[in-house]
Amino acid sequence: MGTQSFAELQILRRNLLLLREGSGVQWLIGSPFFPSPTIVSTFRCLHTLPSNPLFPDLAKESDDIRSLIPRGFEVIGALIVHDKDGMKAEKVAGDAISAVGNFRKAQYGNDREDPVLIGAVLDLNSSSSERDLQFFISSTGNSYKLDKVSSVVYEDQPEKEVWERGCIVCCELPLKLPLYYASDNPNGEAPALSLSLSNAFAAEGAYAQAITAVERKLRDPQVAYIIEGQDRSSSGGPRPVILHGFELDSTAEDLPENAINAVILESDEDSFVKSRTCSYFLPETKDIASFNSVEENADKILVSVMFNGSKSNVEPAAPIAEYFPALGEAKLLVVNHKLEVLSYCTKDLRLTDIISKLIIPGLVDQLHSLKNKILPDLLTQQLQLRPYHFMPPGFLHPITVMYELSYGETEMKQVEARRSLHLRLGLPFDRPLLRIANAINLSLIKDITRGKSNPKVGSSLLKDVHHGIPSSGVSGGHVSLIQGSYEYFHYLQDGFDDSGWGCAYRSLQTIVSWFKQQHYTSIDVPSHREIQQSLVEIGDKDPSFIGSREWIGAIELSFVLDKLLGVSCKVINVRSGSELPEKCRELALHFETQGTPIMIGGGVLAYTLLGVDYNETSGDCAFLILDPHYTGNEDLKKIVNGGWCGWKKAVDNKGKHFFLHDKFYNLLLPQRPDMV
Repeated sequence: MGTQSFAELQILRRNLLLLREGSGVQWLIGSPFFPSPTIVSTFRCLHTLPSNPLFPDLAKESDDIRSLIPRGFEVIGALIVHDKDGMKAEKVAGDAISAVGNFRKAQYGNDREDPVLIGAVLDLNSSSSERDLQFFISSTGNSYKLDKVSSVVYEDQPEKEVWERGCIVCCELPLKLPLYYASDNPNGEAPALSLSLSNAFAAEGAYAQAITAVERKLRDPQVAYIIEGQDRSSSGGPRPVILHGFELDSTAEDLPENAINAVILESDEDSFVKSRTCSYFLPETKDIASFNSVEENADKILVSVMFNGSKSNVEPAAPIAEYFPALGEAKLLVVNHKLEVLSYCTKDLRLTDIISKLIIPGLVDQLHSLKNKILPDLLTQQLQLRPYHFMPPGFLHPITVMYELSYGETEMKQVEARRSLHLRLGLPFDRPLLRIANAINLSLIKDITRGKSNPKVGSSLLKDVHHGIPSSGVSGGHVSLIQGSYEYFHYLQDGFDDSGWGCAYRSLQTIVSWFKQQHYTSIDVPSHREIQQSLVEIGDKDPSFIGSREWIGAIELSFVLDKLLGVSCKVINVRSGSELPEKCRELALHFETQGTPIMIGGGVLAYTLLGVDYNETSGDCAFLILDPHYTGNEDLKKIVNGGWCGWKKAVDNKGKHFFLHDKFYNLLLPQRPDMV
């Protein structure tokens, strides 16, 4: 097998390698919208052949990944990690590319032209200096003609590469499918088991026909696809575009130029629409300084599907009556589906291609995924399946998961399904990242797209106020920070006067908000009275404590967190504020492994700790303090400039000590629950 050098491969996923121990296969995900071979994400291969763990079970893998990856992204390569002696990298890479080619045939059929395919190899038996990933590329899909990649570029700002280049397309389609089927044998001769099987076959046949009818309807000449941009508002902005009629067979994805009749609202400029791209709806320039979420940062386009039940088709047809003989009484079963498809495309993609290459195939894929899950229990159990979309940490594109709503999220079937997804996506097993509460807010995307002035509903409290604050001033230190989001609770909020006694309560509220923001709990942040009530209920306080202005400390906070959230805590005691810098290494480890906010209580004061900056060599350190004693309004500039959230050195440049030497301190370190 001969190889030659290939110029460059771009990698956007920061942590490409999911398989750190043992052999295995992972899929490399890219996009046809990127000009050069680019790896955007990686999925672990879970289904392999029993005879060889390095050969994927293509049928199962294709079914799983088809529903996970949004249109606009696709499998373009495979990475094989092995520990077999004597295997040449070129041979293993050829096997990887062969697997990708076969996967794409199972996924897209034989008519789809393959892009440049990537084969990557990691030999676990190589010496440490030679264990770097090796990448090979086949521009023809031939696993025997490979080019070795000479330059691999890991992008510093992968979100910028994805979301300044492209946008997200959202389409929601509710369906109600009435199924008529014969329910029994009129002669009563067949046993009950035969009757139930007969009913099931009849219902499944009716369901399959209904699904096929929906597929045809999506390409009906009279179906209308309304495309709207995110700047659509009462003040103006690009006007919606309506596309009419797609006559495609079940496998075609490309439309001939004359297969579409497109019009813009109050205009019949057909050529205008055919030449329009996504950029018609999107801002000319977009600068993503920091990427928080798809809802907030990505450009959006909304597609709505409208079926015309009154207008006749372009080609007249004679009425047709079909006769289905029934052996007995016919029954009606109504199956409700709610399709929700997210796709990705670049700004230069034509509006017609959005529908033909992204939306219609995406809706059809999701419809078949629902069908495959529902068919086994069509008559025995009415499953409530619905797609949800997620953006787990490290991923640059949405992941779509089908969940059964009749199960609780803690029911073991759901837990195991999430655990399997965590394994495939390389996510940790100690935190909830794919629960329904973690899902992208699709209604928020639709509200933004339709130009509502204030689509966000909820808390008015400030979140993550430490973002963008000045540096700590520690030279050569290592910064360890809270992971995730929280809300800032402080004195006098909600018109409640707790000045002088409520700082620990406010710190506890901030901690509870962290657990809620990370979806460990759905309970509301407790009020002062509810906190006191909890302590009374567990027997720590007398009933007279409720409604009082008594202080609480770290131990009481640990009791409340255990009662309300089931969260355990670690407590660190120091005899003097002068000892706190000695705990910086332990505190840094907490932020790097647990990532939860810490409550510091000493004397009559309580603070919330969000991070540490520590130089192990010099011992110099600083503490990122969120101060609950602030009494002003929700003014971020005032809070930061006033030092209510900022770095505090144990000893400042004037020799002043932040932590008092004559006071003891308790530090409460909440622990992450081990759950998915």
